Amino acid sequence: MQTKLEAPLTVPSPRKDPAVALCGVGRRYRSTRGSVRALDRLDLELREHELVAVLGPSGCGKSTMLELIAGLQEPDAGEVAVMGSSVARDRLNACAYMPQRDLLLPWRDVLSNAALALECQGVGGAEARRCALPLFARFGLAGFEHALPRELSGGMRQRVSFLRTLLTGRPVLLLDEPFASLDSIARASMQQWLADALAAEPRTVVAVTHDVDEALYLADRVAVLSGRPGHVVAEIEVDRARPRNRRETVTSAAFGALKQHALEALGC
Repeated sequence: MQTKLEAPLTVPSPRKDPAVALCGVGRRYRSTRGSVRALDRLDLELREHELVAVLGPSGCGKSTMLELIAGLQEPDAGEVAVMGSSVARDRLNACAYMPQRDLLLPWRDVLSNAALALECQGVGGAEARRCALPLFARFGLAGFEHALPRELSGGMRQRVSFLRTLLTGRPVLLLDEPFASLDSIARASMQQWLADALAAEPRTVVAVTHDVDEALYLADRVAVLSGRPGHVVAEIEVDRARPRNRRETVTSAAFGALKQHALEALGC
């Protein structure tokens, strides 16, 4: 059986219209205790293969925004479109969601965990593992194919999770605080690794984070959300090509100026 991953992961041709577009988006949650507006008049666009990091205080609707993009929720106002379609099923089929927790299955070895993305698309287990195996060296996981998740460091588990996310073949990646559980040294290392991985396998990426340095280092553009109900209060362009050397980037004067801008937008 031949699958689309017989060859290296492919990059679709560039689009002229936005890959992701949120226009006037509002989302309200209702309960017996009343209602809460999570998002209000949220506007945000991403070009194809652009990485936009989203910063904002806790409870401002960042995760809600990701679920709206992914087609897991529908807005109460405005429109969300992914790859030109606002239909929830189309959005779901275009997006791969990587949550904060790696969600690796403890009874499956690392190769089988990565291959799960293909199995969920109907590829047989043996074939899915065969397709995933060549990518392990590229992701720094060679030699750990048959290890169990408990035998891996936190950073390596996140690599497996990211590989599984890419194996879906979907053009839009939604990353929800993927490195929040790591210590500062491991987190810095994984930021550099992710930047290099996305340079090799470009995707359109929305990355939610609470870490200002992480946002400015990884992203082409940073969107800062207000407190609830969340809407964009600032967009900060990072005028430097990716991938970037992390140490040189975060110690530069230009980075310091951008960080100050971001902190002011956050009200810090």
